[in-house]
Amino acid sequence: MTTGPQERMRRWRLILGGGDDGTGTSLGGDDARIDAALGALYDSDADQGGSSQTGRQRGSGLAASAPRVARWLGDIRTFFPVSVVQVMQKDAIERVGLTRLLLEPEMLDAVEPDVHLVGTLLSLSRVIPEQARESARAVVRTVTTDLERRLAQRTRSAVAGALNRASRTSKPRCHADIDWDRTIRANLRNYLPRQRTIVPERLIGYARKQQAVARDVIICLDQSGSMASSVVYAGVFGAVLASIRSLRTSVVAFDTSVVDLTHELSDPVDVLFGTQIGGGTDINRAVAYCQQLITRPASTIFVLVSDLYEGGNRDELLHRIGDMVAAGTQVIALLALSDDGAPGYDHDNAAALAGLGGPAFACTPDSFPDLMAAAIDRRDIAEWARRHSPPPDLSALTGSRNA
Repeated sequence: MTTGPQERMRRWRLILGGGDDGTGTSLGGDDARIDAALGALYDSDADQGGSSQTGRQRGSGLAASAPRVARWLGDIRTFFPVSVVQVMQKDAIERVGLTRLLLEPEMLDAVEPDVHLVGTLLSLSRVIPEQARESARAVVRTVTTDLERRLAQRTRSAVAGALNRASRTSKPRCHADIDWDRTIRANLRNYLPRQRTIVPERLIGYARKQQAVARDVIICLDQSGSMASSVVYAGVFGAVLASIRSLRTSVVAFDTSVVDLTHELSDPVDVLFGTQIGGGTDINRAVAYCQQLITRPASTIFVLVSDLYEGGNRDELLHRIGDMVAAGTQVIALLALSDDGAPGYDHDNAAALAGLGGPAFACTPDSFPDLMAAAIDRRDIAEWARRHSPPPDLSALTGSRNA
C-alpha cells in the first residue's frame, strides 16, 4: 500500500510530535486530538523540568488533575486500538504518576482493563479507599474472567489427558478395566489371519484409582514488584487447577511473610486481592511452609514462581529444594509466567536449582497448560523447557535429568 508525500509528512508529524520537527505540517481535527493525547504522555514539559529536545520525551503532562486524565483516557480509547491503549496506560502509570489517580473510582471506570493494570491495582490494594474498592475489584474481575475464558478449557483438557495417560496400566484387574481400542492397536502384529483374531500379548487398561486425587499441585508465588504480571496469571491458573477434582491444588504467596490462599481458590479475584505486590523476599521461608503441605512427594508438583532474588537463607533454601527433589517431588521454578519474557532474575540461584533437578525458565501463559500436562506425565521438564521456552542461557538453568 503506497501513500503520497502529504500523508507521509502527516505521519512523521504525529511520530515526531513537534512544530519544529522539519515536516512543515500542521494538524487539525482528530489529528490534533491524537497529537495532544500523545503529547500529554510523551512530550517534554519545560515547566516541570523536562527535556527541551525536539520530539517526544518523557514528561508529566497528565499529572495536573483527575478531570484532565479522564479526558485523556477517553481520547486514547477513541483513537487507538485496545492493545495500544493498554501500552499507553502502562506508560502513564510508570512515567507520570497515574498510579495515584487510580485510587479514585471515576478513573478506574475509565481505564482499559489489562494484566499490567491489575498488577498495579494489586500493589495498591492495601491503600485503595473504600469508595474505589468495588471499582478496583470490577477491573480485576473483568481481566480474570477474560483470562479464564481464554485459558481454562485448554488447561482442563491438557491436564485431563495427562491424568488419563497416567492412570493406564499393563495389568488391568478385570475385563471391564481393559482399554480394548489401545490393546488391539498395540497387538496388531499378533494378528492370526487363519483364525481371524488377535492374540493380546500385551494388555492396556485403566488402573483403578485408590484415591480420588491423582496429583497434588503447590503453586508458590513471589509477590515482589517485578513479578506482578506473573502473580495475576498464576492466581487465575491456581483457581482453574483447583476446579479439577483429580488435583489437590494449593496456592501460597510470599514476601518476607507467607500467606496460604488455598481457601480463596473458588474465586480468582479473592486470590489476587489476597496477595500484596511489592516488599521483601524470603523464598526459604515460603519453601519451608510448602514442604509441610507435601504428604505424597512422588505425586506432588511444586511450582515456584519467582525471580529467585533471595533475601532469606540461601543455603537452607537450596537444601530444602534438594530434599524435595530427592523425595520424588517435581520441582519447577518459573522465572516468569507472562508474555513479557523473563524479568531480571538471580542467575546463580537459577543455575543452582537446575543443578539440584529443579529446572528454572520463563513460561508464557499459553504454554502453562502443556507444562502441567508434561509434569503430570512425569516427562523431562528440562527437555520440555528447551523446546518451548528457550532463553539464550537456558541450558545452564534447566540442567538435565541425565546430568
